[in-house]
Amino acid sequence: MPEPMSRRWESREGSPYPLGASYLESDEAFNFAIYSKHAERVTLLLFSETDMTNPVVRFEFDYLYNKSGAVWHCRIPLASMADAKYYGYQIDGPAPGSTFEFHAFDHEKLLLDPYTRAVHFPEGFNREAARRPGSTVGVAPLGVLPTVGCGFDWGDETRPRHEFDFVIYELHVRGLTQHESSGVAPDRRGTFLAVVDKIPYLHDLGVTAVQLMPVFQFDPDDGNYWGYMPLALFAPHHAYASSSHHCRQRDEFRTMVKAFHDAGIEVLLDVVYNHTCEGDHTGPIYSFKGIDNSTYYVASGDQANPYANFSGTGNTLHTANRNVRRLVVDSMRHWVDEMHVDGFRFDLASIFTRSSDGSINASDPPIIGQIGAEDDLAHIRLIAEPWDASGAFQLGRSFPGLQWRQWNARFRECVQKFVRGDRGLVPELMTRIYGSCDLFPDDRMDAYRPFQSVNYVASHDGLTMADLVSYSRKNNWANGHQNADGPVDYSFNCGVEGWLAVTDDVLAERKLRVKNFFAILMLSAGTPMFRMGDEFLNSQSGNSNPYNQDNETSWLDWNLTEQHQDMLRYVRMMIAFRKSHPSICRSRFWRDDIKWYGTDHLVDLSAESQHLAYCLHGDVEDDSDLYVIINNSERSSSFGIQEGGPGSWRRIIDTAQTSPLDIVDESTAELVVDSFYLASPHSIVVFTRE
Repeated sequence: MPEPMSRRWESREGSPYPLGASYLESDEAFNFAIYSKHAERVTLLLFSETDMTNPVVRFEFDYLYNKSGAVWHCRIPLASMADAKYYGYQIDGPAPGSTFEFHAFDHEKLLLDPYTRAVHFPEGFNREAARRPGSTVGVAPLGVLPTVGCGFDWGDETRPRHEFDFVIYELHVRGLTQHESSGVAPDRRGTFLAVVDKIPYLHDLGVTAVQLMPVFQFDPDDGNYWGYMPLALFAPHHAYASSSHHCRQRDEFRTMVKAFHDAGIEVLLDVVYNHTCEGDHTGPIYSFKGIDNSTYYVASGDQANPYANFSGTGNTLHTANRNVRRLVVDSMRHWVDEMHVDGFRFDLASIFTRSSDGSINASDPPIIGQIGAEDDLAHIRLIAEPWDASGAFQLGRSFPGLQWRQWNARFRECVQKFVRGDRGLVPELMTRIYGSCDLFPDDRMDAYRPFQSVNYVASHDGLTMADLVSYSRKNNWANGHQNADGPVDYSFNCGVEGWLAVTDDVLAERKLRVKNFFAILMLSAGTPMFRMGDEFLNSQSGNSNPYNQDNETSWLDWNLTEQHQDMLRYVRMMIAFRKSHPSICRSRFWRDDIKWYGTDHLVDLSAESQHLAYCLHGDVEDDSDLYVIINNSERSSSFGIQEGGPGSWRRIIDTAQTSPLDIVDESTAELVVDSFYLASPHSIVVFTRE
């Protein structure tokens, strides 16, 4: 006969699992569990909605009863919690010591539970108070107690899964709709629900996955618009919901995900598991620092700058530590299981290869292995930004996640320079179009796939496509503030710097170059990705790093969809063209199905060459053949069509033509009646044949 509930150890002492705060309906009680290996004293404080200064419950953990290993835990009956809605911890421990005694305990600081599912910011929230010695009760962010009945009806939702038609659209939740031109109601702009309003547009555009810039709760007092300074790894950012109620925060995010899935669009999260918003030794103590600093952060061994800074933002999460790895994997599992996301793009993923002493373990970093060993995460998309801010660059086979996709910076650089007009790039361009087999080799040892290369020309980090062809110099001034340059961009201005006094000829030239960006992107083997607004020439006025610009510099100006509707049409049809030709993005490399040519039968690989052509045979994919001509010179060039006779090809794309002739429907395309084609300067031409 089972023991009565009141006699069970856990009902009196609490359970070390799961971490965080959880409600046990059978016990009518809350369980609290927090990891701190080095803590000597832990206190739980519960607060009501009306008073953030005086806790309604204060529970002092007794290590003899409320600790298992390094986890402190307790069980508090609902009847004993008064009207508590929020909670936090105060933790004390040893004074700072050497590298492995890298402590930052401050018993007066009110600390946020790393596992909280929602964060509440009191009216008096103050970042500066968290940077100073002394109490932060009343001004610190608090965890929200889980509410009974805070479920979500996913209905008959089906999670989409794309293959050859996988096209990623990078977007910022707030920036997508915050501009008054977005057509979204003012009280809804900049939220998850506002993104839902734009799903018909994205579906019509043809993208099959969205990659959301960080949506984890970040510090609203940090001035970081992009969100790459996370505070809580399980909670949606409060300002992206229409209500501060934690059920609404989670439900509105899930409403957005379900709407994307109903439209056949996958949802990927850009996640930051390499650092937090607590910064260096001068930064605030919100959570991890005060809970167990030496567990969560990598120490530098330098007393003047004690935090290792491989992220470039002040600190580095200690992912070589098994408890930090558990935190990361638990966070991933939460977003997959509870929030139904389809994958992750890992910011500065090379930090995952950093050992406790900061050295690089490229052979078998524990966190990469742990993520790969989780069966319930085996089906999700994993995309690495395979570098960090301290010189690690592991693009391709040097990154240890053998089956991960990776942001291909080499593709970005090559295409930017080629479209600018740089010479000597034809051999590399061939490799990038082919799927970057130099970086992702399909040898017997590793057998990489071409789709592992995430090809992009522009992302949030750098100039927009429109600005790449409008500025020869970056313009990183905004609101009297100059930001760092960000990545190297190979830009040019087509004769006029910026967007003032632009003639029709200059605008036409810029559109031509952007069309070439999209043509190469969509015709290349690999996974294409582009940033929001590039499809209608959205500009950031030459600012390549507006991480702190929550204003019209970073918000999409939807008026441009009408002003540049010819560009929008072209991009929409270019995406549709790629999706209608599965031979472009295959499971394996093209190998013998690709034949390379130049203006005549042989490719000109010289340092001065600016011409390339190729024929991609589609039989093995039950697809039509493609013939692509690329003239990157300043003059019109005659290309001999090396396969098929006159009348066997139809011209679908010629980027030098004006809309609607720049890209046409394949069913209405005219036959090419000659055995050669005169390609205009800086143009890309595509034929198809059955």
